[in-house]
Amino acid sequence: MSLDLLFSLSAVAVLALDAWTKALVQARFALGESLPLLPGLALTYARNPGAAFSMLADASSRWRMPFFGAVTVGALVAVLWMHRHTPRQDRLSRLALGLVLGGAVGNAVDRFRLGEVVDFIEVGVRSVYTWPIFNVADSAVCVGVGLLMWRAFKPLAPTPAQNGG
Repeated sequence: MSLDLLFSLSAVAVLALDAWTKALVQARFALGESLPLLPGLALTYARNPGAAFSMLADASSRWRMPFFGAVTVGALVAVLWMHRHTPRQDRLSRLALGLVLGGAVGNAVDRFRLGEVVDFIEVGVRSVYTWPIFNVADSAVCVGVGLLMWRAFKPLAPTPAQNGG
């Protein structure tokens, strides 16, 4: 399987930006410390032993770590399979798959290194609702999945060869 430049660069860029921002937060913030940036936006150093929205955070680490390892491997296999079956001209899907890959690996690195994921982006609405704290890797996965969903509803136009011309 040959990996293309767009897919590879997007995955590496997400992985590098995710690692760099997490290292900055860990070096400059105490766990739980928060720095308001704008109304509804703050940098808040948190750690999440669970999955999205802290699901399974209270589960035993003896069970949680192998489970997340298996889910990560499954996700990586699915992304690589999808990439292999994505037409070369579908740059949007290749970019999206790179974002998902980079985000999945970024959070997996934290899980295996720390046993939990470093989060730091806190978004809220007028003190009424605060979204669960997240990170660059989470953002990349969400954007990547969103782009893939958009592509599913707006497929590529057929090439002349596919139209018989």
